[in-house]
This record gives sequence, structure tokens and C-alpha cells, in this order.
Amino acid sequence: MNAKLSFDPVAQLETECLAVAVVDEGTAKEPRPALLTDDAAIRSAAADLLSSREVTGKIFETVMVHRPAGLKARRLLLVGGGRAKNFSAYELRKVAGTAVRFLKPKSIKALAFLAPANWGGSADQAAHSTLVAERRGPAEAVKAIVEGAFVADFDPDFYRSDRKDQRMGEITVVAAASSDRKSLERALEEGRIVGESQNFTRELVNEPGNRMTPTILARRATEMVKEVSARANGAKLTAEVLGGDKIRELKMGAFWSVAQGSDEPPALIVIRYEPAGAPASPTIGLVGKGITFDTGGISIKPSDGMEKMKYDMAGGAAMLGAMRAIAQLGIKVRVIAMVCATENMPSGKAQKPGDVQIAMSGKSIEIINTDAEGRLVLADGLHYARQLGATHLIDAATLTGACVVALGGVNAGVFANNEEMFQRFAGALKVSGEKMWRLPLDEEYFEQIRSGIADIKNTGGRGAGAVTAAMFLKEFAEQTPWIHLDIAGTAWMDDNKAWIAAGPSGVAVRTLVEFVRSFENAAN
Repeated sequence: MNAKLSFDPVAQLETECLAVAVVDEGTAKEPRPALLTDDAAIRSAAADLLSSREVTGKIFETVMVHRPAGLKARRLLLVGGGRAKNFSAYELRKVAGTAVRFLKPKSIKALAFLAPANWGGSADQAAHSTLVAERRGPAEAVKAIVEGAFVADFDPDFYRSDRKDQRMGEITVVAAASSDRKSLERALEEGRIVGESQNFTRELVNEPGNRMTPTILARRATEMVKEVSARANGAKLTAEVLGGDKIRELKMGAFWSVAQGSDEPPALIVIRYEPAGAPASPTIGLVGKGITFDTGGISIKPSDGMEKMKYDMAGGAAMLGAMRAIAQLGIKVRVIAMVCATENMPSGKAQKPGDVQIAMSGKSIEIINTDAEGRLVLADGLHYARQLGATHLIDAATLTGACVVALGGVNAGVFANNEEMFQRFAGALKVSGEKMWRLPLDEEYFEQIRSGIADIKNTGGRGAGAVTAAMFLKEFAEQTPWIHLDIAGTAWMDDNKAWIAAGPSGVAVRTLVEFVRSFENAAN
């Protein structure tokens, strides 16, 4: 999809459809819809709809007017943004996505979206001004609109023989002629890069297990690095793929214990980003779980729903998407991304419950459940990232069903061993708009994973399953500032939403980008 800006008078804009956000400035009992524009032509064209109460401003409400009077646009689309007091970049992103998904089935290929007038984001975002900085106001609006449009343009039906091309061809963001054009152009480009990178993650996650093996994932990662390196503005972006022999040579016993049961070779994907002029420290380590298909191993999963286990590499895919965006944006912070990719299969070679494995760090692990494999590959990934010089760690994984039980499909789980690190991450969440909730890491939980035969065991029973999984990983982060993201409930959407298709969500990409950027802002 092409994205561009227009500063032309709205009444003179020729487009297939012009979209405008509408919010509710009234009360629950008495809605009072209000257009987020001061343009007289738009207000006149929508006046009857607003006065008739056909438009209320309810979130995701869509009402379209054909041949609107006083406008050259062929259609005027009013999209509800919900309560005015709650309207922020989070809602604007979804409103833009709703417009795209409403128009796509109608074979409308071009959309102009009017950036809200006199809008500066939410109060929460304003409170984090050190992170939001220049991206507040019109620039922030442009970025949110473009991100929302790109994310909405993705559909997961890659392999349907009768698939119709419903992709949106062009999104035009219409801004006031008095705007700072350079800042809006930067915001537009940033929104495009982040939106495309989130979709890149979704493409990887969407692929079935036979078309996304560890070897194929490694190839896709190296192809991405090669493509992005050509336009990385002098930054050094490199990829290295370590196979099974090297994994064993490095004594990654936890990682290899999962890989040994599959006929598909594992891949440890390491991507280094070294921007020109960036200080040696901090170096951010991004570590992702890359289980390209998870049967559960000997502790095999029930067959019902197992086909979804192709998404068990969503954490690793998020790290690849984040690196794609970070490099193109030219963020001046050193980053090492690591994806621990393997299948988890039952076979005569597979590890068994009761086995003891020795991790790269030297810790011994009693295997209680072979379906608790994600924490095993991440254990060695976290340790290796530290060896390569990472001063701060963040991992992402579709790790536990317990986190889904705790938080459902709304929030991802966040764990942290360092308060300063968590506050920085919370600031990044305010900017990205993604929903995540912090869960505890009290030392008492460690008793659940204490082993009688080894240092630790890989599960701690049914109680607090997301927490004990995080406690396991904490042992391998040690004293390095560390964040763990359990995205099991949010990496895949079972149902279509107004603003996004069912399937992979690409969760965490936007937040990871903002988190890394926060170190650049702190240095400045």
C-alpha cells in the first residue's frame, strides 16, 4: 500500500472515499456526536446525519454517504471513535483500521483519512512527554492513522485458490495546510515502517508448520536483513544462523533438548544492529521463542486446536519485525536479536519427562513436562545474549496457557526483575498503545520450581503457571535488567475485529520499537 500526505483543501480533494472520525461528547444517556474536524464543507455534508442521530460516535460505528454535497470525494465515511474524553492514538489507530476494513470488501482501493484537528493525544501520553516528544499532536495523529491502515490491510488467507485481491492501494492522510510538513512526512514514513514491520511479523506467524520450519524462518530472517541493510543509513545490520552442531558445541543443552526430537534441524538466528555513532552501551538483547510447531513432545497436546501451534514462534517473529523497524528508523541504539527456532516433536529421539538437561549457563534442569519447552530454548538464548554483550534483556514468547487464563486475549503478561527497566517499558507502552499487564515475581514462587534432583525443574504445577515460567527464565537473566513478555493470549486473534483480521496480531512489535527508542531519547 502506498501512503502519502495531502495539504489540499478538503472540499477540492478528489478521492474514492474520504473518512473522518466522529466522537461522542455527550453522556451515556444522551450521545452528542462531534466531527473531529473544523472544516466547514465536511460539517455541512454530515450535518443531517448528525442531527438525525443516525451517527452517534459509538466506537467503530461506520456510516457512509455517497456523493456528499460540497465535496469532490465520491464518498464520505464517518467512523465512530467512542467517548471524546477517552480518544487517543490507541483509538485513532483502530478507527483508521476500521475505515480500511470497511472499504476493502467493496473493492475501494483508495482512501483519504482526515487527520483530527486540534488533537494532541491522550493525557497518559502527555504525561510521558520525554518519550512522546515531537510525536505529539498532528505528527502523532498521522503516524497512528498510517499504522492502523497498514495493519488493517492484512488478511491471512494466503493459500486460498480463489483469493481475491482486496488490498487497499493507497492511503492519503489529509492534514492542515499550516502544518509542519517535514515533521508530518517523518511521521508518515515512521507509521509506514512500523505498520509494514508488524505485518512482516504477522506473515511469518501465519505460515503453516510445513512452510515455516526453523530453516525457512532463518532464511526469511536473513533475506529481511539483506533487504533492510541496503537502506539502513550507514548502520551495520548482520545476520548469523547457527545450526545444530554449533548449538551443541556451545553447550546449549536446554535448547538442544527440545530440538533433538525433530527431524527438522534447529536454527539459532542472531541479528546484530550497530548504528553509526551509537555508544557501546547500552546494548539491548531481544530474545524470542521460535517454536515453529509445538506438538508438546512426549507430553503431547490434545489434538483439538493443535493446528494453531504454528503460532508458537510469534515471540521470535516479533523480534524480527522489531529489528526490521529499528534498523529502517535508524534508532541509534545497539541491539542484538536472537530467535531460538526449533520444532517440538515426539519421537524416539525426543527428551522424556524425568530427564535432566544442563543449560549453557551450567544450571541443571529436571524436565517435568516436555510441553514446557519455550522456557528451555529461551534459557539458553538469554544466557547467550548476555555473552554477546547485551546489557538489557527483553524476551517475548507464547509461553503459557496460564497467562491466557489470567489475562485472556486483551492483555499480554509482563514480568520484570528491575524497577527502572519496567518503568521505561511502561513508558513505551503508553506510546505504542499496546495492552500489557504486570504480574509478580515474588521469591516465594521459586519454591514451586525447586527440583529434588537438579537445580530447577521446568514446571511448577498448575498454580501461578505464568509466574513460575517467568521465575524459571529469571534464573538465566540473573542480575541483568530484564523484561519477559508472555504473549500467549494476544499473539493470535480467533475472531475478526472491526480494525484487524482474525489470525496473527503482530503484538509487541510497536512496543519493542518504542522501548529501544527510549534509550536513544535518554542519551539525548
